[in-house]
Amino acid sequence: MNSSRPYLVRALYEWIVDNNCTPHLLVNAEHADVRVPSGYASDGQIVLNVSPTAVRHLHMDNEAVSFEGRFGGIAHNLYIPSAAVMAIYARENGQGMVFDLEPPIPDDDPDPEDGGPSGGEPSGGEPSRPTGRPSLKVVK
Repeated sequence: MNSSRPYLVRALYEWIVDNNCTPHLLVNAEHADVRVPSGYASDGQIVLNVSPTAVRHLHMDNEAVSFEGRFGGIAHNLYIPSAAVMAIYARENGQGMVFDLEPPIPDDDPDPEDGGPSGGEPSGGEPSRPTGRPSLKVVK
């Protein structure tokens, strides 16, 4: 079954624009195949204004969201795979939807000498990065 995420992103985008609000995407900038300008992400995430007046050539399909946006006055082509979209919401009131994080794809061929993961700590002794949902305003 296809993921519902791209369908929901498109529907919420239309709903936000129809209500004269500014749609923003929260994107996992570290997801594979994401193309966003370097230096604009923070903590592995980037918030993108995708309003019709802020972007050109917006295209949303089941695979990705792509468009041309300006950063520091310079045009960039952005590509965001659907699985990298963490949330879509209206800037003015926070209404929108937060999506579950996509689980990482397991390594099909773990290193037999390594013995696999050890105690849940990543190799190198670095603490693991916090997981969970970004905080957005909940409206009832």
